[in-house]
Amino acid sequence: MTLSFFDQFMSPTYLGVPLIVLALSLPWVLYPKPTTRWLNNRLITLQGWFINRFTQQIFQPLSLGGHKWAALLASLMLFLITLNMLGLLPYTFTPTTQLSLNMAFAVPLWLATVIIGMRTQPTHALGHLLPEGTPTPLIPVLIIIETISLFIRPLALGVRLTANLTAGHLLIQLIATAAFVLLPLMPTVAVLTAVLLFLLTLLEVAVAMIQAYVFVLLLSLYLQENV
Repeated sequence: MTLSFFDQFMSPTYLGVPLIVLALSLPWVLYPKPTTRWLNNRLITLQGWFINRFTQQIFQPLSLGGHKWAALLASLMLFLITLNMLGLLPYTFTPTTQLSLNMAFAVPLWLATVIIGMRTQPTHALGHLLPEGTPTPLIPVLIIIETISLFIRPLALGVRLTANLTAGHLLIQLIATAAFVLLPLMPTVAVLTAVLLFLLTLLEVAVAMIQAYVFVLLLSLYLQENV
């Protein structure tokens, strides 16, 4: 019984083909494409308004050099939100519960911010490893600690997204199983459990959007330190 709870996190295959490829390509099919007309429909207008608001909020504290990342981070934000939301539907697979996929997003983007900092302003980038006013005996220790914290950043990005989504999916399945088992035995308790399940599902919708936003926000903060 315990193993069946974790079967939902296994990448499904059909005729030997992993369906994670289909899950990753589905978000790009769902979003409408901009048209050449003077007036767009409500969906495209809402999509453009959301992207503009998100871009303004994320890139307002950044210099002009960081604005080149606007299209990349806005696309990543929409991509992660769509994957997380589609994973809440029944009989679907959530690719962002896989640590390998999240690390594949986190490591290259974090490494790109570090390389940009080392190329454009190496003195300032290396200055983050040693806070100002540090006593001389503590300098070697703090450099080691700051270096370790720097390399832990992509791991923290991937693990945070994976852990939050995995915990939410497991909790939903546990409560749904409890409601199904209690229905013939204690209908009143089963109804209350179903209400709790509905509220938890609403919470998971919020978590799915917030975690995607936090992922991109932290990447923008790393970029802000290096541009």
